[in-house]
Amino acid sequence: MNCDFDHPPPRCGTDSLKWQRYGDALPLWVADMDFLSPEPVLAALRERVAHGVFGYGAPPEALTETICARMAERYGWAVTPEQIIYLPGLVCGLNVACRAIGEAGDAVLAQTPVYPPFLSAPLQQERQLLVAELDGEQRCGQLYYTFDDGALAATITPRTRLFMLCHPHNPVGRAFDRAELGRLADICERYDLTVCSDEIHCDLLFDNRQHVPFASLSPEIARRCITLMAPSKTFNIAGLGASFAIIQNLELRQRFKRAMRGIVPDVNILALHAALAAYRHGGDWLRELLDYLAANRHFAAGYIARHLPGTRATVPEATYLLWLDCRDAGIPGDPHRFFLDRAKVALNDGATFGRGGDGFVRLNFGCPRATLAEGLGRMRAALAGNT
Repeated sequence: MNCDFDHPPPRCGTDSLKWQRYGDALPLWVADMDFLSPEPVLAALRERVAHGVFGYGAPPEALTETICARMAERYGWAVTPEQIIYLPGLVCGLNVACRAIGEAGDAVLAQTPVYPPFLSAPLQQERQLLVAELDGEQRCGQLYYTFDDGALAATITPRTRLFMLCHPHNPVGRAFDRAELGRLADICERYDLTVCSDEIHCDLLFDNRQHVPFASLSPEIARRCITLMAPSKTFNIAGLGASFAIIQNLELRQRFKRAMRGIVPDVNILALHAALAAYRHGGDWLRELLDYLAANRHFAAGYIARHLPGTRATVPEATYLLWLDCRDAGIPGDPHRFFLDRAKVALNDGATFGRGGDGFVRLNFGCPRATLAEGLGRMRAALAGNT
């Protein structure tokens, strides 16, 4: 297929949030790749636009069938059409899950640092937020995260109803293995927690790792699980707004649907056609993308280790997001602001990811190698000028 990830079209002046928010700074922040979406997706959109009528749409049966087949082929997970609920975005799904489970004043548990909507969704739905911080450690000079079963269990209160799992994890890049997921499952069963598992990055795994949907662990876990997935991160179509929940427990599915009523719009018709084309025909593009992202990951990790003194980074097992510890780099104050002001590089502020995020930044390497090299070079120069 030979996709040209080195030379995507320029995004300045295209109403891109990523390229617009921080003015002339090089944007390596929000989880939005700079690459063209797969040609089959573009072709499907052109064909649908050429029709010229954009009334209310319904999910194509072919899309539902394709999702079911994908779950079976990739994970050996039997999902049926009625178990799929379409959503206009994954963040919407997090909020609906918080609204659907428990009552006002009940608690939702999350592991930090984590994708910021995990922290805001419970509060927006009148729930308490409980956090258990992930354990970060150094392995051969690189950051690695896992969790402490005892600390996680100790955070649970009698009013905890929902555990929100980020899997693969944003921002620390872990692809939790079956043994780790089994430990989490044991805790959720012991304390009778419903689980909302955000698996939006499930197609973006490196080094031949295989994603394990949390709900696929056992029928018992499936009965207490809401799984959120989407083609958006994988195929770079996030702006179209198409995602879905898989809920195999009928009673839980009905509660989720009730929580959606009157506030969650249908998915737009262009997004549905893009999702179908991506899942049906985007496989070759995705294989080339993963090779390119893996090379970017290797380049970034090596550059940081050699040229950014006082910093430590994750080497992500999944996602195109790198988590960078700047606490020993001698940076005055907030590293996000430091790199924005001194290097003209826009990164995500680690503090927004909750407890364990102060002194960190998140870097998006889903961009051309030249852009990544330029950004890291600017960061190196800013650190050198700070000594």
